[in-house]
Amino acid sequence: MSESTVPPVPSSAAAIRADYLRRAERFAGVLDGADGRWDSPSPCAGWDARAVVRHVVETERELLERHGLPVPPAPDLGAGPHGDVATAWRAHVAATADVLTDDVLSRTYDGFFGPTTIGATLRDFYTWDLLVHGWDVARATGQPYVVSDADAAAHDATADAWGDALHADGICAAAVPVPAGASPGDRLLGRLGRDPGWTAA
Repeated sequence: MSESTVPPVPSSAAAIRADYLRRAERFAGVLDGADGRWDSPSPCAGWDARAVVRHVVETERELLERHGLPVPPAPDLGAGPHGDVATAWRAHVAATADVLTDDVLSRTYDGFFGPTTIGATLRDFYTWDLLVHGWDVARATGQPYVVSDADAAAHDATADAWGDALHADGICAAAVPVPAGASPGDRLLGRLGRDPGWTAA
């Protein structure tokens, strides 16, 4: 698939779950490469790299709790440079995926934008979150991280669907201008309130 080809948006429960697991493993790869730099500041003001991971874990656990689903024990993200955050993350993902069966993902409920399914919410917020926060952790820990043209196009479409809510309190900061000729990935990051050129001090 070329970088400019937009992948189909997963719609079946099985496809949504598979996409979540794929993106969760990419996120895990970033954690593998952090080399203990968990106290390094991230592009998210006031959060170090470990705090970004903790946020991702907590929001996914809240998804289960909100829908009355079993919430696995919270993973131990450790402290200091020796906490095995990547292993804890993978254990969290495995436990979460066990709860998010195809039947659960197909359940309907009244969401923020109207009737939806748990699967659509996982796809349009939590899986989407993994790409953005993967970039945050990569930047905090000095790793390369490229948002492909295809991912940028798919996430732009999701951002369009969010409308003004995209920049509501607790979602994304105000958009950041990016240079003319910036890549689609960098334009997406700017739209989501991130400076594509940000590096840890």
